[in-house]
Amino acid sequence: MSRKLRVRQSQTVVPFGVGAVFDIQGESFVATGIGDWPGKGRQKVESPRLASRLGVTGFYAAPATANDRYDTPDAPGAPYIRFPSWLFCGACRRMKRWRIADEKPGQPPRCPSCSPGRMLAPMRFVQICAAGHLSDIDWWFWAHSRREAGERRQCGEREKLRFLVSERASGLEALSVTCTAKGCGAARDLLDILGTHGMRCSGRNPWQRRSEATECVKPVQVVQRTAGNLYYPVTHSALDIPETDVRAHDDDALAERVRQHDLWVQLCRDAGKPRAAMFREVILEDTGADEGLLDALLSEETGQAPEASSDAPAAPARPDLSREEWAAFTAPTPPATRDFALRETTLGLADETEDPWAGLRRRFGRIVLADRLREVRALSGFTRVSPDAAAVPADTARRLKWLPAVEVFGEGVFLTLDRDELAAWESDMRVHRRVTGMRVDLDRSFQKDRLEALTGPELAPRFVLLHTLAHLLIRQLSFESGYTTASLRERIYARPEQDQYGILVYTAAGDAEGTLGGLVRQGEPPRLAETLLRMTEAAAWCSADPLCAEHTGQGFGNLNRAACHACALLPETSCEAGNALLDRALVVGGEHVPGYLEAIVTAARAAAVTALEQS
Repeated sequence: MSRKLRVRQSQTVVPFGVGAVFDIQGESFVATGIGDWPGKGRQKVESPRLASRLGVTGFYAAPATANDRYDTPDAPGAPYIRFPSWLFCGACRRMKRWRIADEKPGQPPRCPSCSPGRMLAPMRFVQICAAGHLSDIDWWFWAHSRREAGERRQCGEREKLRFLVSERASGLEALSVTCTAKGCGAARDLLDILGTHGMRCSGRNPWQRRSEATECVKPVQVVQRTAGNLYYPVTHSALDIPETDVRAHDDDALAERVRQHDLWVQLCRDAGKPRAAMFREVILEDTGADEGLLDALLSEETGQAPEASSDAPAAPARPDLSREEWAAFTAPTPPATRDFALRETTLGLADETEDPWAGLRRRFGRIVLADRLREVRALSGFTRVSPDAAAVPADTARRLKWLPAVEVFGEGVFLTLDRDELAAWESDMRVHRRVTGMRVDLDRSFQKDRLEALTGPELAPRFVLLHTLAHLLIRQLSFESGYTTASLRERIYARPEQDQYGILVYTAAGDAEGTLGGLVRQGEPPRLAETLLRMTEAAAWCSADPLCAEHTGQGFGNLNRAACHACALLPETSCEAGNALLDRALVVGGEHVPGYLEAIVTAARAAAVTALEQS
């Protein structure tokens, strides 16, 4: 029976984007570079703002298909190839290196030695390096690695291997690779297979031809093919907002200053040439514009995205797209398009004079409901071994000027804090001391560059507060809106230099789940106020307290304080900052730091005690 293996179009960016290895129905594949995508059927994805910031001409989504491209040449859809190519039979334990010529359309690989042919399974281990290369382990070398070089050369059969299991041991020690060539019998177990060995890097990824291989001197690391450090996608996203209106609202004066600069005409004329870097540097320094605005103006003037030369500064790895989005959400009259529908509302607490409701009204500002949002998610490349390793572009041949992307639709709730209350809270020295400690840990972290793209040049207390508040709100909304936490996402607007102090909690999915209406309904008064109160009460206590509340550094890189899986952490897909820079104490208060909503917690507890006494 012919089998059909499908990957949804939205999964071709994350989690099964270029370079990702994934299992499906007992088989294993890797997504190839976009240079191998079929020319026909690609769907253009419009996002001029994101394209300008990334320095590309545009985005395309993979051709939609109901079938697979695993073993059918020139079929529609994003291409995936079988990896690892070393397979083994679960019955006779014979290992076979599977080649493209062995593929039979619609049929899984089967053992040529067994009758009837048993389905072959992929080997569990592969090798990677920090340069982003991925390849099969040289299993012949592994089996003969206990021998001297002269003895290895005497065995000329490179593919007569068996993957054996011993009943006398357990774990990896029970697994071994044995050479069955006549007169050889070399064998080695897998006890110490994981880690760094003396193997050579192939200098390429599985879909690249041998001619594309580079000389790589990075140490090879053997990992399981499903290991977390095998693949770190580098993704970017932007909301589809009425960009022209927002730019007129926020950047007109700065844009005019750039256009009036003495070197502007020369920069437009020489865009893409090496000397343009000098003109850019002078204009940026004289006008105070940022890279994103200058790139956008160049794109408007020349009609194409500016190309970075070898000497010109590259587009930022994590461009800041928050300025225009913040302006759109906070505009006196929210802009509206077919894919960006906003309406302002309130918490419904205008007549409340008693705490905790009056306290909530004082501490929150604007509430905006987004009935419809469109988000574009693009993949610029990936890294292996660690997130800060050398990035491999989505087009490994480095010839294409576009990136793979998908568009998703959803809904959201945007809310801001009260500016005066926030300023008073931030001025407390205890708050600054708390955040200063997190800043020290951030400076030591390999995630510094990525996180600074979100926080700005300085880690402000408002970022940690708003980020933690977004996590707590998502966790509470998952109980009340009908969405799971993995279906909700956050966007943090907390740059003091841009006077930002809000969050957007939204859902954006590639199917109907993103537009069910449950999130916007939960933002209607008085539901949102009740949700915020329950969120605050729940955040005041964690099942890991007092350990969690008093922690001076937990999580990856010690970048969190009072935040753990029991109270504040979210699925990785929901968080912009990778579950880092969180502190529940800044929201509800702690022994040595005041919380922004601490008075709400106190008032809610007092009200509960009063209600119990009256009953």
